[in-house]
Amino acid sequence: MNIEKIVREYIDKTYHMSLATAADNKPWVCEVHFVYDDSLNLYYRSLSTRRHSLEIAANAAVAGNIVKQHELKEYPHAIYFEGSATQITDEAEIEAVFPLFQKRLDSNPSILDDAKKEDGHKFYKITVDNWYAFGKFGADKGGKFHLAWNKN
Repeated sequence: MNIEKIVREYIDKTYHMSLATAADNKPWVCEVHFVYDDSLNLYYRSLSTRRHSLEIAANAAVAGNIVKQHELKEYPHAIYFEGSATQITDEAEIEAVFPLFQKRLDSNPSILDDAKKEDGHKFYKITVDNWYAFGKFGADKGGKFHLAWNKN
């Protein structure tokens, strides 16, 4: 089973992910729209004042999942990940990832101006260390399949 192929195909069909952070032994989860690059880094935008953003500033370790809704009688499928998140502050890097947002989420250049504002939505990058595919993915029996990653 080609886990990397499964991950790439699945995340291409889903636009939001659940993102988990933690602080003081208290977990938190939120939903964000995401894009990704060829190296399977994940990117999203958020306000730096949101709980998950504040927690990432103190502890970069994150986890999450990408799940398409399924019917009750369908076998569930999902992609999970573990990694680290950081706010992107370099303008050249922001300019470089903007086309991903433009193509996948139909974002317009105003998000670049918004990111420059003190109270604007900032760009974040998740560097994934481990991917997991949960489901059957064409097999007779379901399972949890691991893909060690971090190709940066």
